[in-house]
Amino acid sequence: MIFEKYTLKKTQLRNRIVMAPMTRNMSPGGVPTQDVIDYYERRARANVGLIITEGIEISHDASSAYPNVPRLDSDASIDAWKALVNGIKINDGAVIGQLWHCGGFRKPGMGPNPKVPGHTASGLTRPGKNVAHAMSINDINETIDAYAEDARICEKIGFDGIEIHGAHGYLIDNFLWEGTNQREDAYGGSIEKRAKFASEVIKAVRAKVSKDFIVGFRFSQWKQQDYTARLAQDVQELTSMLKEPIDSGLDYLHASTRRYWESEFKENNNNLAYWTQKISKLPTISVGSVGLDSDFTDMTAPAEVSGIEKVIEDISSSKYDLVAVGRALLADHEWALKMEEGRLSEIKPYTSNTLKEFY
Repeated sequence: MIFEKYTLKKTQLRNRIVMAPMTRNMSPGGVPTQDVIDYYERRARANVGLIITEGIEISHDASSAYPNVPRLDSDASIDAWKALVNGIKINDGAVIGQLWHCGGFRKPGMGPNPKVPGHTASGLTRPGKNVAHAMSINDINETIDAYAEDARICEKIGFDGIEIHGAHGYLIDNFLWEGTNQREDAYGGSIEKRAKFASEVIKAVRAKVSKDFIVGFRFSQWKQQDYTARLAQDVQELTSMLKEPIDSGLDYLHASTRRYWESEFKENNNNLAYWTQKISKLPTISVGSVGLDSDFTDMTAPAEVSGIEKVIEDISSSKYDLVAVGRALLADHEWALKMEEGRLSEIKPYTSNTLKEFY
């Protein structure tokens, strides 16, 4: 079933394998190079059903935190994205652009405006560490507008949709997490109020794009600052957190975990994607060390190839709908083809050198 066609909204995917968004830091000046364009095209040509791009920093002065990350705020970058999207489409692939605001990970001196500090919900980058700018209502509104405008640009470029990055401690997740959101206004307090910022971003995006354009949302319990952090302690809290984002116009949810095989709550042994699909009734992507023999610790840790029998079983049992593959697909652009054809022994393992080269 994982290798059969799947329709996401009105976009037909050749299978249920998704390329997970993975930052490469290979786009100087925010412009994807020809190497980047070819990198994505190879994976489309090798049977990946849906490609979600690496994070695209939204066109907001405080969104950047890392060098050489792609953006949308220049003619050169837009032209490069057009070529990249076309390279995927001519190979019968589908592509979603991930929109990203790095929030409190931003350090002093980062472009495009070095004087702009990192933005967070309450100035906190982690519990007890207040070193960032606490966003005003005006800051919030400007950021929401930036998401919406960049989503409009993505549709104009030719993307099939966008994914809003709300995971791993970045800006939207900073609002969602009680440990970093200490606001006392409409954007802080209960788990429902902490989800208000995410909901307003989704609503603004939905208002700027056509009805057939896909709008997704990625979230996680874990943070880069704290692998044990949790937004929701139980199914009821997860339901409360997701309700408004779902009602705001989402087409799918992407539940990010470090180990897709682990149970999320005590009710049963199913993972976060299972509960997300059960709550939302939306197409749901599972992710977390798929196709590798070790879980995610950091991007430099090596990992050997493993099978995907559990993923196949889960999707066949309708526990979730699609599966995102990260490091394994980064290491071998033909991962999907080799898996489908049973050529497990031919798949390249993931090493730290994978990040330095274009496979």
